[in-house]
Amino acid sequence: MSMTKICFLLFASLLLIKCSNKTIVLKGDFRSSTPPPSPDYSKPEYWAALPFKKDAADSVPLKSHLENKQVHAQADVFFVYPTIFTQKPKNQYTWNADVNDAGLNNQIQRSTILNQATIFNGSCRIYAPYYRQAHVYAFHTPNIQDAQQALDFAYQDVKMAFEFYLAHYNEGRPIVLASHSQGTMHCERLLKEYFDGKELQKQLVAAYLIGRAIKPDAFTTIRESERPGHVGTFVSWNTFSKNFYPESYNRYFKGSVSTNPLLWSSSLDFAPKELNKGGVALHFTYAPQLADAQNHESLLWINKPYFKGRFFLRTKTWHRADMNFYYLNIRENVALQIENFLKGNKSVSTN
Repeated sequence: MSMTKICFLLFASLLLIKCSNKTIVLKGDFRSSTPPPSPDYSKPEYWAALPFKKDAADSVPLKSHLENKQVHAQADVFFVYPTIFTQKPKNQYTWNADVNDAGLNNQIQRSTILNQATIFNGSCRIYAPYYRQAHVYAFHTPNIQDAQQALDFAYQDVKMAFEFYLAHYNEGRPIVLASHSQGTMHCERLLKEYFDGKELQKQLVAAYLIGRAIKPDAFTTIRESERPGHVGTFVSWNTFSKNFYPESYNRYFKGSVSTNPLLWSSSLDFAPKELNKGGVALHFTYAPQLADAQNHESLLWINKPYFKGRFFLRTKTWHRADMNFYYLNIRENVALQIENFLKGNKSVSTN
C-alpha cells in the first residue's frame, strides 16, 4: 500500500471513527439504570474548557499561524460537544456518561474540544461543560422512551452549566452558542428556553447548530443566516457526498435548514474550494481549500475533499467533519459577527 493511501486512510479514520464504530447495544432500560453522579459546575474540573484554565481549547492548528486570543476576547462562546460516549460502558453507568471518567474526558479533550471548540478561540472566551451525555445507543434504540429520557437527563446538565455560566462568568457579555450533533440537540433547547423572544436574546451574537436537522420554524424570533456576519441568527448544516441521500433523509433531514459555510446563506449556488480558507486534518494540522460546498434539498453536498489520496475515498457521510472542513471560515465569520454585533450594541459589556 502506498504512503499516499496510508495517509488518506488515517485521515479518514480520524474524521469518522465515532460514526463508523459498531453500535453497542445497552442492556436494560433507562429507568432501571444507575444515574452517574451530578457535576458541580462551581469546580473547574467539571468544565472541558474554561478561559482561565489550561485545556485543549487553547490550541491552534499546526501550520496555521493562528493565535489563541481568549484573554482579549470581547465575547463568550458556550460550546456543547457531540456524542463521545460510544464504547461499551465499563461500570454501572450505562445510558449516560460519568463526568468523573478521566479516560472519557481525555478523549473529549483530544477530539471535539481540540478539533471543534478551538475554532472560537480567536474571538471568544470558551466555556464548555462536561455533561452526562447520552450514550450513542440512545440514537439507535427502538425504545423511544429510553432515548428521550437519556437525552433529557443529559440536557439537565447542559442547562445547569449554562445557568451557572450566566450567574458567574458572563457578566453581560455577548454570547455565541455553538454545538455539534448531540450537543446541537441540547443547544437548540437552550436557544428556545433562554433566548428566543426572551431578554437574553439581546446578548445573542449567533448560534452554530451543526450536525443535526433544524427546521426553519424551530424558533419564533431567531432566523437563519443569509449573509456573512449576519448577527442574531443561527446556522446549521449536515455534510454528505454529492448525489448522496442518507437513509433517514425523508423522515429526518428533508425540509431542514442548510447553511453553506462558504457563503453563509441558504443559497443553492456552488461554492468552490477556493472560497475555503482552510480546515483541519490529521494531527490537528491546517489544510487549505479542504472542501467545497453546495446546498441541495436540505443537505450540504461536497465533492471529495481535496487532499492527497482523495481518489480512494468511498465515504458518503461526512458528519464527523461538519466543522473540520470549514474551520477557518467559521472562525472568521464568528469574528465578523462579533464585530457587527458590537457596532450595533454599544451598551453590551465586553469586560
